[in-house]
Amino acid sequence: MLGISVMILAIAVLKGFKGSIIEKERGFNGDITVYKHNLNSAYESSPFRIRPDSLLLLQKIDGVERLNAFATKPGIINAEDEIEGVVLKGIDSTYNQAHLRKILVEGNVINFTDSIPAQQQILISSYTANRLKLKLGDDFLMYFVQEPLRKRKFKIVGIYNLGVEEIDKTYVIGDISIIRRLNNWTNDEVGGYEITTTSFENVEDVNEKVLDMLPIQLLSVSVVSQFPEIFDWLALLDINSQIILILMILVASINMISALIILILERTNMIGILKALGLTNFSIRKVFLYNALRLIGFGLLLGNILGIGLCVVQFYTHLFKLDEKDYYISYVPINISIQDIIWLNVGTALLCLLALLVPSGLVSRITPIKAIRFK
Repeated sequence: MLGISVMILAIAVLKGFKGSIIEKERGFNGDITVYKHNLNSAYESSPFRIRPDSLLLLQKIDGVERLNAFATKPGIINAEDEIEGVVLKGIDSTYNQAHLRKILVEGNVINFTDSIPAQQQILISSYTANRLKLKLGDDFLMYFVQEPLRKRKFKIVGIYNLGVEEIDKTYVIGDISIIRRLNNWTNDEVGGYEITTTSFENVEDVNEKVLDMLPIQLLSVSVVSQFPEIFDWLALLDINSQIILILMILVASINMISALIILILERTNMIGILKALGLTNFSIRKVFLYNALRLIGFGLLLGNILGIGLCVVQFYTHLFKLDEKDYYISYVPINISIQDIIWLNVGTALLCLLALLVPSGLVSRITPIKAIRFK
């Protein structure tokens, strides 16, 4: 019971944790980023353009779901006699803001219905808002260091919280047309494209196809390569989960072996009488294996009730919390499917039964005369 419940919780927490972190990273940065290679600062986009027919070919690559144009430009926010260095991430009306809506804690996303008001709207993180003592609806000036020095006034229409400190303390989100005007770009020039794939498992394969189609001056990089420390950390979690599963199955198997040996020793007289009546070793072994299977089934039933019950409680109540600064999420996430539960139960039952074949062989070593005399 404890073994199967721990395995269910281990799989649910691992999948939930990995899924939440990956969703945050790919939601904000895309699965693949296309940009122009240069020696400038990583936060200052270099402009480039891709012809409409080439963009259409990129969108038709197997595994590509959509492309989102963006540009970035460093700036300094001046508000309430406080200053904060940030990076303005510019997006346009075609940008998929569904993920931004998910991480909003106040307000709304940028409204591109009217292009003039949209240029003054901005989203900032709760981290930046707290540091600068800003709230929804406030105005502030943002200075862009260039020659000559430029400044723009923005109004906060939304406050987001991604939970990834490196992003929360760095980015504010606004209209890409601001960056185009500041840098004297044309309307079809962008700083990069974020590509969303249909399946994250195939992101590296899709990235190779995208890279093959890009001109020599452009590069593409997957989110896994952009943030290797995070994904290496998640890979280590897979190893931890595998170790937990192996240990739990070993513990369950050893417990069942001990229980079966005890059952055989307690029924030694019965085994001798059954052999004296003509039953074969195989028939007697089946009796004990069926009994062991009943015990395994009862343990699996109780373990599923306990494990799935805790998963349901955590999923709906977020009872168990985490330090968001260390784990990128404020609670223990849960994600498990019926298929996972079925495989865990079937695999555990089969491995335990296989482990029981050896101790059940003790039946064949018991002779009727010695067994009947055994007390």
